[in-house]
Amino acid sequence: MTFRAFIGRLFSAYCLVLFVILALIALTVNLFVPTLRARRWVAGTLSRAFFRLAGIPLQVEGLERLPKTPCVVVANHASYIDGIVAAAALPPAFAFVIKKEMVRVPLASLLLRRLGSAFVERFDRHKGGADTRRVWKLAARGQSLVFFPEGTFDSNRQVRRFLGGAFATAQRSNLPVVAAAIHGARDVLPPGGIRVHRRALRFEILEVLDPEGARERSRQLIAAAVGEPLAP
Repeated sequence: MTFRAFIGRLFSAYCLVLFVILALIALTVNLFVPTLRARRWVAGTLSRAFFRLAGIPLQVEGLERLPKTPCVVVANHASYIDGIVAAAALPPAFAFVIKKEMVRVPLASLLLRRLGSAFVERFDRHKGGADTRRVWKLAARGQSLVFFPEGTFDSNRQVRRFLGGAFATAQRSNLPVVAAAIHGARDVLPPGGIRVHRRALRFEILEVLDPEGARERSRQLIAAAVGEPLAP
């Protein structure tokens, strides 16, 4: 093993330990914090602390474009670190819509529930329909939501087709859709491994869209922003 490879592995191990420590702090604190907004503020603050302590630059652009009213944010999904980036970048007004497999990760699912996240089944149509109705109820109560509408990611540098849940929710609740681009996540934590690289990250609010037609328009905007082709 070369010295450079050794340093890379050491840095990855440091980031993993740092993440676990901060996640446990977030969970412990948020078991006692009474309000949802305050719990999300804690999670966002510790997410930003993770990047600072790891020496990974995170730049946030365009937050002034966020509507003052509830909305649905849709972002590209290229890495497991995307959720941490979005939590660090966005104000504490957003519930994340997350794949239901995360329910099987005990401590993570407890923390995500304390943050008001919504879990959605992707493969069972009956269960998925019930989950979707719960998401609709959140939106109907004026809750802003964050979706990663690609649903998953792989090693291909492309923007996959967007699933319809985010856009059906926005249309049903008459909420604007906000297209957001996450830059650099694939380089910081590539798919298929746990090797972390010290690369710059950027979270960018691109445009606020009417829910009608937002599915394809947001995908085009995000692909253009991150410089990746649209998957066929």
